[in-house]
Amino acid sequence: MPHNTNVVSLVSVGRHPQSGRSRRADQDGRAVELGLKLANKALTVVHAGNAEEPVLRQYAGMGLPSLTVLAQKSDCDALPVLVAFLQENEASLVLTGVRAENGESSGMLPYLLAEQLGWPLVPRVADILSINEGEAEVLLALPRGQRRALTVKLPFIASVDNAAQEARQTAFGPGLRAELKIVDVDSVVDAVASQWQLSVAKPRPKRLKVVKAKTAADRMKAATAKPVGGGGKVMKNETSSEKAHAIFDLLLEEKVVR
Repeated sequence: MPHNTNVVSLVSVGRHPQSGRSRRADQDGRAVELGLKLANKALTVVHAGNAEEPVLRQYAGMGLPSLTVLAQKSDCDALPVLVAFLQENEASLVLTGVRAENGESSGMLPYLLAEQLGWPLVPRVADILSINEGEAEVLLALPRGQRRALTVKLPFIASVDNAAQEARQTAFGPGLRAELKIVDVDSVVDAVASQWQLSVAKPRPKRLKVVKAKTAADRMKAATAKPVGGGGKVMKNETSSEKAHAIFDLLLEEKVVR
């Protein structure tokens, strides 16, 4: 990787799905793992939040000499401080998880960062194979284990999928010795999020697929076969108005819009 390529991994505090305890977020750990593969010790890892959070030491224990914390309270918006940090430090490649494991978990942060910075966003990245002459060869994760390769010009933002390399084990001693670089920032309170009331999510019933197979082989084939879309339509030469009308009709049909 060229020496002038500045790779930044953004990390958050995760939440264990069973116990609910704070932990290293799985996708953020994979983003750090990918960043270490690309930049090794030159990787910059950034967290916007509480500098006293013990989970940050789990990321540092992956072999990081230091970790940067943009210190702010939990009710503050991370977007403006991250945008300012990335612009000031001239980041070339930003790695994030697809979504957080705590709080809103909407998965919108990479998209909002890309919009604010004017950079392209590459979602669901499984690997970044190489970076040469200002371009990166990226491997995307597709359903059923498929992959797609494409070339993207720097700078850009990549959200790292579960298909990426699993994060290495964290070492307690190196994590404790790593330096936490605490940066004081001008935080902005998220007025909308501060008024929300959080509750435990309830599982929704899933629509059952009726399989009319008679033999075990037919049932296995129906369970593992790749679904083929029916009734779809590819619109290439139509006008923008016709395409928008077709999308609106589909939303009405699916009762998304009433």
